[in-house]
Amino acid sequence: MANLNTDLASLRIPQEDRAGGRGKPVLLVLILIVVALVAGGGWFWSTKLQATPVKIVTVTAKSRGSSASGAVLNASGYVTARRRATVSSKVTGKVIDVLVEEGHAVKQGQVLAHLDDTQMRASLAFAEAQLAAARTSAAEDQARLQQAELTLHRREQLLKENVVGKAELDEAQSNVDALRARIAYAQQQVAVAESQVNLQKTNLADMVVRAPFNGVAISKDAQPGEMISPVSAGGGFTRTGICTIVDMSSLEIEVDVNESYINRVRDGQRVEAVLDAYPDWRIPSHVITTIPSADRQKATMKVRIGFDALDPRILPDMGVKVSFLENARPEAGGAPAAPRAALPKDAVRTVDGRTVVFVLNGDARVERRAIAVGPDNGDQVEVISGVSAGERVVVSGPPTLKDGDKVKVQ
Repeated sequence: MANLNTDLASLRIPQEDRAGGRGKPVLLVLILIVVALVAGGGWFWSTKLQATPVKIVTVTAKSRGSSASGAVLNASGYVTARRRATVSSKVTGKVIDVLVEEGHAVKQGQVLAHLDDTQMRASLAFAEAQLAAARTSAAEDQARLQQAELTLHRREQLLKENVVGKAELDEAQSNVDALRARIAYAQQQVAVAESQVNLQKTNLADMVVRAPFNGVAISKDAQPGEMISPVSAGGGFTRTGICTIVDMSSLEIEVDVNESYINRVRDGQRVEAVLDAYPDWRIPSHVITTIPSADRQKATMKVRIGFDALDPRILPDMGVKVSFLENARPEAGGAPAAPRAALPKDAVRTVDGRTVVFVLNGDARVERRAIAVGPDNGDQVEVISGVSAGERVVVSGPPTLKDGDKVKVQ
């Protein structure tokens, strides 16, 4: 019979075998923990420690005058002259000389050109000769009338003395009446001749072209030897003007405003004008009036704007951009309103129904901040509150940007 102790001993598991079987699950758990730590560290590095590239702009102070608190509307137009004329002659004629050049200042009544007046002078001489003949004829009839009146007076005396008959007296009276009628007709002929002379003098004066008002000649449209006419005639060989004159004191601005925004414009409103030729020159202006007629095709209305002060740099037909300004509204106690700031529209975002911007802090992290915005001006928007001039805000960044994210300025 086999020994029982020997059999039981054969069934016992060695201690080293039991330890080796228990160590494999522990190693697997350790490996999983290390992998999780590495993955978590990578996620933390990518989301928390790695900086997001963004573009930054600095908030600028909005320029404000003492009488304006910001632009409520922008428009563009041109400088125009209320008094502008292409000066021509009253009659068709050949140009003898032109006494004006482009850029010359002219005075009202100044001679600009002469036309060939040979025919007009001949007509005037003929009219003056007719006037002289009419006056001579009237003088002859006047002398004959005096003689007839003396004859009538003598026959009246002779009739009283019964020397002559009544028939002779009637004949003398008839001669006097006829001569008086002839003299009246001669006087009318003299008046007609005088009118004819004045007409020919007027026609002769029309051969001289004069400036209708003070201004500056901006174009010279005819040369000596050319034909000129007040109407288009002779195809392309007849000029219709000597030169074009502009009254520089009548310069103003005309802009077209969309009829949807015309309610922002009113008479006397302050305007800031900037000429395309001088983009850094801001010209104080004001609204003269809104022309009460809309353009059906463009859905716009024309607004006249006057310059507060004219300048030689302002020229007709220059392009100009204008900003219609709202009047300043003083704060309580009479203190002027605090200056506002302006920033690009791209920096403004809407998050959860609120208007916000991301402000860059000193530790290269962004802070989400709610702001209140005012009217826009092109690609800029006015900021009423929330940020101040000098602060830096994100203008270009990922849509997933959040409060406290670390950023890198590009």
